Amino acid sequence: MDAHRGLDLRRWRRALIGAAAGVVLGGIVAGAWGQQAPAPEEEPDMLANVHWLGHASIKITGEKVIYVDPYEIKGGEKADLILITHGHSDHLSPDDIAKIRGEQTIFVLPASTKHNLKGRVELMKPGDEITLAGVKIRAVPAYNLKKKFHPREQGNVGYVFTVGGVTYYHAGDTDLIPEMEGIEADVAFLPVGGTYTMDAAEAGRAAALVKPKVAVPIHWGSIVGSAEDARLFQEKTDCEVRILAAE
Repeated sequence: MDAHRGLDLRRWRRALIGAAAGVVLGGIVAGAWGQQAPAPEEEPDMLANVHWLGHASIKITGEKVIYVDPYEIKGGEKADLILITHGHSDHLSPDDIAKIRGEQTIFVLPASTKHNLKGRVELMKPGDEITLAGVKIRAVPAYNLKKKFHPREQGNVGYVFTVGGVTYYHAGDTDLIPEMEGIEADVAFLPVGGTYTMDAAEAGRAAALVKPKVAVPIHWGSIVGSAEDARLFQEKTDCEVRILAAE
């Protein structure tokens, strides 16, 4: 009788220990399953500091305030840099420049462009590089192939510049040209309006050469080009395309 009772007691203890271990192990497993995997870090929005001001006008804010081809703008923050792609009045507009220039504003223009700007003016030719206000800028070719509006020999430019860790490419007034294949940028501003520049389909092929993370259609909605051109560009482009509302 005592032997049987001792055996039952040992069995009871082993069962109790096993049950307790099961509870602990179950809690550990349940806790592990209950933990949520850390959420993947979101990619920063490449256009967080980008403002389309209509036509070919772009403003970049953040570390520096940079305007490209301000035209028919409402005003805005004083510029650290104003980049002008060529001398046509819808790109080099003294009245609009007056709205945003400050005492320290630096102007960047093609070397061939005539102007009456006062202050610090830096002239660039395609292929030139310069760093101004901490912003690295490279001038790249911009021209028409079969149109007469922007001949190659005129020396007009687009700009590739880096600020806040993002590299931007503003193509200026240009057709789809071979030099685009050597351009690298996170964000590309590409004209889509046709007539004086690439049309939407050609701009889509330009985006395929540059391979930006995000492309933004410009040179539409004023003078030439329509919202339909912007939408067509979006349809014909493999990378992300953002159609911005003019500010």
